[in-house]
Amino acid sequence: VQLVESGGGLVQAGDSLTLSCAASGGTINSFTTGWFRQAPGKEREFVGAISWSGGSTFYSDSVKGRFTISKDNGRNTVHLRMNNLKVEDTAIYYCAAGVGLFGPDDLSRADEYDDWGQGTQVTVSS
Repeated sequence: VQLVESGGGLVQAGDSLTLSCAASGGTINSFTTGWFRQAPGKEREFVGAISWSGGSTFYSDSVKGRFTISKDNGRNTVHLRMNNLKVEDTAIYYCAAGVGLFGPDDLSRADEYDDWGQGTQVTVSS
């Protein structure tokens, strides 16, 4: 599966932004989609994930209540809606596809995902 992220940019703290992850070579209903981010000098961090059916979502504590993952089956795209952005949300955001993932332990581990996009930069200024 090939994944392409888009929608990143420079915003101010408190603003909202929606990232998109367009898939090709497979349908988004056949895999779990995870979102991760990596800030300079830090390890890649789990943000959230949505199940292959779209019926379940799971978020890290740092974004819970602010970020929402949704699926657009018609466009074969997964979205990450980010509200009330904070300076500490600044990072490169990646989407990833994985199969056979069950439970928070699997969903939050980057090495459980098979395919990755190239990432999109999100910068939040104060």
